[in-house]
Amino acid sequence: MRPHSFAAFFACLGVLLADFTPQWNKPLPPYRVISNLYYVGTNYLASFLITTPEGHILINPDYEQSVPLIRASVEKLGFRFSDIKIILISHAHDDHAAGCALAKKLTGAKLMVMDADAAEIENGGAGDFQYHQHWTPVKVDRILHDGDIVTLGGMSLVAHLTPGHTKGCTTWTMEIREGGHPYHVVIVGSPNVNPGYKLVGNTRYPQIASDYERTFRVLASLPCDIFLGAHGAYYDMNNKLKRLRAGGRNPFIDPDGYRAYVAEREHAFRAELSAQQQANR
Repeated sequence: MRPHSFAAFFACLGVLLADFTPQWNKPLPPYRVISNLYYVGTNYLASFLITTPEGHILINPDYEQSVPLIRASVEKLGFRFSDIKIILISHAHDDHAAGCALAKKLTGAKLMVMDADAAEIENGGAGDFQYHQHWTPVKVDRILHDGDIVTLGGMSLVAHLTPGHTKGCTTWTMEIREGGHPYHVVIVGSPNVNPGYKLVGNTRYPQIASDYERTFRVLASLPCDIFLGAHGAYYDMNNKLKRLRAGGRNPFIDPDGYRAYVAEREHAFRAELSAQQQANR
């Protein structure tokens, strides 16, 4: 992604996060990313559907107001929303997780969340180190830990703890096959330092800087063919979608883009950390 695209993304993020943001919640026609992996999110909030013969997995119900849009996208693809058996999230911010309660109510699916984010989900957003969030509380059915595997219908997703953005921020990986070829899929939780985040002297999250450093080590270690993330802006979705619709090679196969994204985000983190350290001397 171009640096100015990141700048525009973060310019509005600090103001908009923790409040429903209508401009992030507009319908986007669903599409198949590859094999049995589909995009069912909004214009700005990425939600993914992994289909199997035994039911489906939904990653990120997004806002509560997003759930009807996600449901419409799932049904437009020819699947039943009620066949979703597992709900996962990237991290416990309202733009990815506030819809958990409604999605669970409509589907009866099991909600599975990384341990360090589970309390916020069950408390309706309360307890976040940065934001005053409010959503419908919902019970987490399975508490996940780093390296745990979620399985359904022959699909296995690995939960990688990539903390900093939230304490339990989760990057999901899986292997998917198409045309007899295996592809490593990475759905990045978030490595971003939001406006207002204190990386130095953060009494509500003392280890935030070391957690970010851990995240970049983990992300750099992951094999990646298919590069995805919690926001389409992370992986230049709009431009890739245009190329996908034009035919030819699948543009979501982008290992170089993944490595460049991780390196750029780490550079941004280290620059912000250095600036805050200088300011606190």
